[in-house]
Amino acid sequence: MSPDHCPPHRGACIWLTGLSGAGKSTIANALVAELHAKGRVTTLLDGDAVRLHLSKGLGFSREDRDTNILRIGFVAGEIVRHGGAVICAAISPYRQTRDAVRARIEGIAAGSFVEVFVDTPLEVCEQRDVKGLYAKARRGELTHFTGVDDPYEPPLRPEIVLRTTAMPAQGCAHQVLTYLAERALVTAG
Repeated sequence: MSPDHCPPHRGACIWLTGLSGAGKSTIANALVAELHAKGRVTTLLDGDAVRLHLSKGLGFSREDRDTNILRIGFVAGEIVRHGGAVICAAISPYRQTRDAVRARIEGIAAGSFVEVFVDTPLEVCEQRDVKGLYAKARRGELTHFTGVDDPYEPPLRPEIVLRTTAMPAQGCAHQVLTYLAERALVTAG
């Protein structure tokens, strides 16, 4: 089918938030694969990649973290504006900043922002920590580390809550897909 005959897609931003090691990136990658299999091209804005390329030089103060999340939100909003699907997987620890991103994207396309809280206990995140960041934070080698000496403010009313201790990443991705299909943000099937 030529691009002239492709049905228009509704823009959608799936925002995965949670502690480091919660499973955000793993779920995001599974979700991208599922959406691609359905024919929906999807952009992934992963927190680590964004920090390396778009937010290089920012530290981990509250101001720098907010700047990073607002940058991700700006890019996501532009993708949504043009009918694209974007998955953002970022710790995004502060509720007020996530809410500002939601307001911006909802202002572009109402009903297009889906907040997904990857609700994984801190102890589990620490056990999964392949980079050893929690251990460094516990030893005082890293400061401003979310969940150790910097707060994580869970969403108050996320559209979806995923508990990775009860369900594997593929199951979590399927739960998100079901939600998106029910709201006509992706086609079912």
